[in-house]
Order: sequence, then structure tokens, then C-alpha cells
Amino acid sequence: SRCKSLEQVTRNAVAEMGITAEIIKVEDIVKIMNYGVMQTPALVIDEKIALSGRVPSLTEIQELLTKFIN
Repeated sequence: SRCKSLEQVTRNAVAEMGITAEIIKVEDIVKIMNYGVMQTPALVIDEKIALSGRVPSLTEIQELLTKFIN
């Protein structure tokens, strides 16, 4: 359920920011491990782990998106 929460908060953040982003929920454990994720849920932006182990606030995701996109 935390993974679904992270996905929804991320979708909300992207929508509020008015940016175009492809959001993919990865459930394959091998693919998750290939990213180097040790705790779920995790947010990967442009192939880099931005956050793992918790569900951040909408504002925090927006800050992460801004940081990683710019």
C-alpha cells in the first residue's frame, strides 16, 4: 500500500507542477534490485534513486522533481 501511495502522490505532484513525465510502477523484484533499492517504496528519477523507504509529502516530491529535472 505504501508503493501505491507513493505512486499517487507522485502523479499528483506531476499534475500540479504541469510537467510531462512518464510514471512507471516497477513491481519486478529483479528490476528493483538493479536500481540498487534496498527499501521500498522508492522513487527513481532519470535512473537515479531520489528517495526510498518512505512516502514523502506532495511538497517534498515536487522539490525532488525540481532538483532532478533542472
